[in-house]
Amino acid sequence: MKVGVVTFPGSLDDVDARRAVTIGGNEAVALWHGDDDLKGVDAVVLPGGFSYGDYLRCGAIACFSPAMQAVTAFAADGGLVLGICNGFQILCEAGLLPGVLRRNRDLDFVCRDVRLRVERTDTVFTARCEPGQELTIPVKHGEGSWYADESLYEELDAAGQLVLRYAEDCNGSVGDVAGVSNEERNVFGLMPHPEHAVDPLLGSGDGALLLAALVDAARERTLALT
Repeated sequence: MKVGVVTFPGSLDDVDARRAVTIGGNEAVALWHGDDDLKGVDAVVLPGGFSYGDYLRCGAIACFSPAMQAVTAFAADGGLVLGICNGFQILCEAGLLPGVLRRNRDLDFVCRDVRLRVERTDTVFTARCEPGQELTIPVKHGEGSWYADESLYEELDAAGQLVLRYAEDCNGSVGDVAGVSNEERNVFGLMPHPEHAVDPLLGSGDGALLLAALVDAARERTLALT
């Protein structure tokens, strides 16, 4: 499978994301923020970092890039899109995912392994997980506190779009939410970095479950379209 990884000015984890994709035997395709050609990829990953220096708000400038216009069209057509950390922020700013990401509760930068609880396994991104399974995946962010007002939170919870929660609060996210999907289940964003948890020798291989599930779904979609 061909998985595109978009690089924005300030992206830090694009190389790591491409490496994580290739570990599973897939082809990682480098995509540039100023190019609206997705090069025929089967799925798209928006990596972590500090796009455009996080000026204005995290992801607020990146969401207007030509690449994001192409990603939006790709998602509208059922294409699979994964946003990691800054990529999650960009997807929320672009309106592809609900809620917003705010400064961490204690206004600190959190950088450590965290435990996540899988709330939903009926999404293509968590299909390799078990209900209630705990994953160990690192975070590194200063503005990762996901927020939705009470009405939106209840709506998303009832719709099954709150996919991952922190087992222990690390940033003040409403409902300890760590990962959210869109209503159609083909766009998913999370603050933890699964691309940094693909090798047990480095602490955890749990992130590979999410990335492999993405590739599984991309393969099924591509076969269905051929």
